[in-house]
Amino acid sequence: MAVSPSTHPRRLLPLFLGLFQGALLLFFALFVTYDEASAQAEDTNLVANRVHSTFPFFQDIQVMLVVGLGLLLTFLPRYGFSALTHNFLLLNFSMQWALVLQGLLHHFHHGQIHLDLHKLLISEFAAVTVLISAGAVLGRASPCQLLVMATCEIPAYLASEWAIVAGLRVLDVGGTITIHVFSCYFGLGVSKALFRATQQPLHPKETPAPRSDLMSLVGTLILWVFWPSFVAVLCQPGDAQHRAILNTLLALSASAITTVLAPGLLERDGKLSPGHLQNGSLAGGVAIGVVADMAVPPVAALALGSLSAAVCVLGFRFLTPLLRRKLTLHDQCGIHNLHGLPGILGAAASVVAVLVASKDTSDRGAGGQALCQAAGLAVAVGASLLAGLLTGAALRLPCLARPPERLCFDDSLYFKIQDQAESPEPDSSAEEGALALKE
Repeated sequence: MAVSPSTHPRRLLPLFLGLFQGALLLFFALFVTYDEASAQAEDTNLVANRVHSTFPFFQDIQVMLVVGLGLLLTFLPRYGFSALTHNFLLLNFSMQWALVLQGLLHHFHHGQIHLDLHKLLISEFAAVTVLISAGAVLGRASPCQLLVMATCEIPAYLASEWAIVAGLRVLDVGGTITIHVFSCYFGLGVSKALFRATQQPLHPKETPAPRSDLMSLVGTLILWVFWPSFVAVLCQPGDAQHRAILNTLLALSASAITTVLAPGLLERDGKLSPGHLQNGSLAGGVAIGVVADMAVPPVAALALGSLSAAVCVLGFRFLTPLLRRKLTLHDQCGIHNLHGLPGILGAAASVVAVLVASKDTSDRGAGGQALCQAAGLAVAVGASLLAGLLTGAALRLPCLARPPERLCFDDSLYFKIQDQAESPEPDSSAEEGALALKE
């Protein structure tokens, strides 16, 4: 018997997740294990020291991704439940999928994958790319589309990272090129292919409200506080890690101040936009990652933080409307302004930092390493755009239950909302949901 069109989309998501989790349980039962405890006291102490030094950073990153980024995405007034939940779902799905792929590619020895905290941390870094890319289509893509997007993006990211880090030996301890630039242009590629050349008009539920903007700003503050852990966790303990933390704090502080002073130069009334503050104050953390552990002076970190915030705010003010009008490019969260433009700026800064370094940063010399830094940026942009366009074309399949335009940015399509007192059309949600599923 054929499945009713009104129930098929509801069954697709649990079917997809059930098959994935069942396959993962089987895979873990057959191939994944923990390292055996060492009988030597010095080895036991070494493992304990690694855990004690890594786990606080790991917890900080967990707070960033689950709470900070989740709240940052709640700027849509009627999409808060969905933004938080889909972000949480994508994080766990992408982390497990990355853990499997990385284990098979890099850690499969004698028929077993030995799991440890460092491998889990690297998998979370892969999941970050999905969370950032999803911001480009936030509110207009169904959960099934987002999961398929994650399924495609993780292997593309792993291939790109291997080419950039292992092949070109690019210096990028904070993931400016490998994570932020890649995820930005992958998301933009998905958005362009998914919506094609159609102009997306401003949706009535797309305008932020004061309460939703306030929740989003709380997410920004959480990300701002914990960002140094994200940049420094993979640095060598000691001087490099200490320098990365200091540089990141300086860059974030400068970007916050620059974001607040920018409206006085750009706006006639001098008033600050919540969207600019939510994103511009984090731009310094994106840009500094690629040079955070290098021997750059403190003034360079401050300058890079200020420039990245200025670029981010200018992008929101001028570039985003231009891309929407000329290229019909839809970027819901402005990931191009927060991750793309500051990421490119950080990559350019790494080229300069390598060239003016007092000592060679690699065996290829300053010039050779600078060329590799630029080549790494080109690979990240090119590979992510191509993979994103292909993924976006796949997301157009009707079976993935893309929400109809009138129910975009609305929690009622995915959640049982008990109190509809604040809804402008409280009696129409159930009827609209039924009609949308039939479509």
